[in-house]
Amino acid sequence: MEQYFTKNPTTEKDIYKFDWNIGKERFYFYTSNSVFSKSGVDFGSMLLVETVVKEGSDFNGSILDLGCGYGPIGVMLAKLMDNASVTMSDVNERALELAKMNAQENKVSGKIKVISSAAFENIHESYDMIVTNPPIRAGKDVVFSFYEGAFEHLNKGGRLYVVIQKKQGAPSTKEKLEALFGNCETAEKKSGYFIFRAEK
Repeated sequence: MEQYFTKNPTTEKDIYKFDWNIGKERFYFYTSNSVFSKSGVDFGSMLLVETVVKEGSDFNGSILDLGCGYGPIGVMLAKLMDNASVTMSDVNERALELAKMNAQENKVSGKIKVISSAAFENIHESYDMIVTNPPIRAGKDVVFSFYEGAFEHLNKGGRLYVVIQKKQGAPSTKEKLEALFGNCETAEKKSGYFIFRAEK
């Protein structure tokens, strides 16, 4: 089976659309096969968005949604955080096409930039915040490269938010982030999911 972190999926492209509520806001998302969580926004991504929005009510700056898939995290943050500009990156070309469609569909295209990049390969800027629901199935080396790159690409005082399940490596992620950043807090935990926050 083709994975969602494949650069150019070869499976036939079927486009789906679903609507999604967060608070009083309604979002509309196009998805397809060969992308992660195609039938609805996954629990971890929702918990990540809710945590970031709650903690970042006065946030004013740039956000990188790393490994954005079809873009639910970046699109929701762009709409829910008035003073945020969002860059969304992914290796999957089909997902990026959908991410652009979803930015337009939810009327946040003006606040969003979409980049094709395997981890930080094509990312050259620094950000005030990086958020990621990392591609666990791509393996620990890939996931840890996300964390290492995030440290390099955060501005001083910038924050990295990671969502990860306990059974999929939360303890080793916490250990890695503490080694990189010198700190790592549990911003939220629910139903076996952890939101870790590390500050540069």
